[in-house]
Amino acid sequence: MDINCTHKELFIFKQISHAAAELGVDSYAIGGFVRDKLLGRPTKDIDIVCTGDGIALAKKVAERFDPIPAVNIFKTYGTAQIKVFFNTEESDVPVPSSLERGWGEALEIEFVGARKESYRPESRNPDVVPGSLEDDQNRRDFTINALAISLNIKDYGKLTDPFGGIKHLEEKLIKTPLEPGKTFSDDPLRMMRAIRFAAQLDFEIADETIASITAQASRIKIISKERIADELNKILMSKKPSVGFDWLYKTGLLQIIFPQMVALAGAEYIDGKGHKDNFYHTLQVVDNICEHTADLWLRWAAVLHDIAKPVTKRFEEGHGWTFHGHEVVGGRMVPKIFAQLKLPQNEKMLFVRKMVELHLRPISLTKDSITDSAIRRLLFDAGDDFESLMILCKADITSKNKQKVKRFIENFEMVQERCAELEEKDHIRNWQPPITGEIIMETFNLQPSKEVGIIKDAIRNAILDGIIPNDYDAAVAYMHVKAVEIGVAI
Repeated sequence: MDINCTHKELFIFKQISHAAAELGVDSYAIGGFVRDKLLGRPTKDIDIVCTGDGIALAKKVAERFDPIPAVNIFKTYGTAQIKVFFNTEESDVPVPSSLERGWGEALEIEFVGARKESYRPESRNPDVVPGSLEDDQNRRDFTINALAISLNIKDYGKLTDPFGGIKHLEEKLIKTPLEPGKTFSDDPLRMMRAIRFAAQLDFEIADETIASITAQASRIKIISKERIADELNKILMSKKPSVGFDWLYKTGLLQIIFPQMVALAGAEYIDGKGHKDNFYHTLQVVDNICEHTADLWLRWAAVLHDIAKPVTKRFEEGHGWTFHGHEVVGGRMVPKIFAQLKLPQNEKMLFVRKMVELHLRPISLTKDSITDSAIRRLLFDAGDDFESLMILCKADITSKNKQKVKRFIENFEMVQERCAELEEKDHIRNWQPPITGEIIMETFNLQPSKEVGIIKDAIRNAILDGIIPNDYDAAVAYMHVKAVEIGVAI
């Protein structure tokens, strides 16, 4: 396997090599950068370990650039980071930091001193003492992340691979450098990292590694929810998230960190009638949606679209299993789940909730009898998120019966065509009724009240239902009719 570094990376390495020589320390590129170079994956940051003071090396390297980039120091961890921007035309020449907002490609370089680590059972934060390169490689999470390239003048470019990381890259295997029980007990977040790398890289996980994760799953409880959420997001942003979620489920980690999703698993039968396994259906929907979007929050909507099926599940005699209202109940569950997982409580959460609440609407419009009014309401309610909703709904079409899938997709495409035709004609998306609450209050000398809302809603619904045209004069006339009906005008 070859390591093909860019001109920019080689330029950086020369600066580090000379700076380390001036300080009398050895330095190495290590970890994810080396792994991704060997795999031919894109790289945006470089981890540097040195046999000395990593912060001092960062400062020394920064001095070799003009102007000197800022050195961000994290004393708690003994690390420092610099960001070097490159002129996109002159690939070997760093540009001034004043240009970083306008253009240029950046490389983030993080420096740390080689270290030994020891852990207490109740914490993933290690006690750290200075160590050798070998000590530092021993503390790495996986063999494929323990690879190091020398930046020292004496053996520049030499690859150090103490645990067979190259072989495991070729075998596509996730394996711990030391006994997995110790690796995961020291830092339980590594259990999720193993699964995340399997999803990101399309690798297998060694049998003994999986067995150890399963045995120690309860240790994940000492990890902060923010760290867990970060790993879940990375799994969701992988090419095939189902790989990661399936491993989380099989090892018992998901039962601890996200029990609502585990509740989807399994199929129940009564009188020979059963429902599909909604956990694996959800994983298929997530994979389907990842073929069409890199939007993390739309992927979360796929995860949560059926989250309320377990609590709404009922068996109806003569009919079978039903999940009535699961989209409404699921929408109410979204804020609680986001809070539980320490995901944002802002417009991103509101978007996911909206997708969950609306995800059945387009499918329900596949019948020939559906009115223009129903189409208008969908367009109005979805607004700017209409395209995202349609991506989610199409991803939700899953069945082993290919003819059934073909029929559903054809019906769905018919709905899309009707939506496009009505939107072109009526411009309902992001539409607001021509009569505002202020106009109603001024016309009938009203204060803010329930009556104002009744009239405003009536006008909106009349336009959406096609009772009156979408113009000001028609809306004013209807406003007066409705005002008489509810007794605020004669």
